[in-house]
Amino acid sequence: MAAIRQQINIAAPQRTVWNALTTAEGWTSWWADEARFEAREGGRIVLTTEGDDGNPVEERGICHEIKPTRRLEITWDNTSPAKTKGTRLQFTISRDGDETRLAMVHSGGGVLDDEAARDALEKEWRNGLRSLRETLEQK
Repeated sequence: MAAIRQQINIAAPQRTVWNALTTAEGWTSWWADEARFEAREGGRIVLTTEGDDGNPVEERGICHEIKPTRRLEITWDNTSPAKTKGTRLQFTISRDGDETRLAMVHSGGGVLDDEAARDALEKEWRNGLRSLRETLEQK
């Protein structure tokens, strides 16, 4: 199964990184234009971003695993209009010296089987995680 794996170190406490991944305010600070997030297992997440055509695109998913300040797993709906439909997103948070290490695995779904689409999504994640780091390190 194709997957995108990335990790980044952030000079911020684990709780700060966790809040950026589990609150609407957190997601809109670094990834989405609008967000709704129910921080519980079975909770819904809806992220709205600008699509390639300039129109809004909703990514809709469900939180499958939430272990505060350590692990978050989201499955994106198969019926979502977003290119991430049917994929699974896992974040693992851990301490690394004075920093927090955020590891991300994005797997499943047809988009990751297409090399060009996977490469584009991998670049999006690289830029997104850098944005997250810059946002949190400025606080």
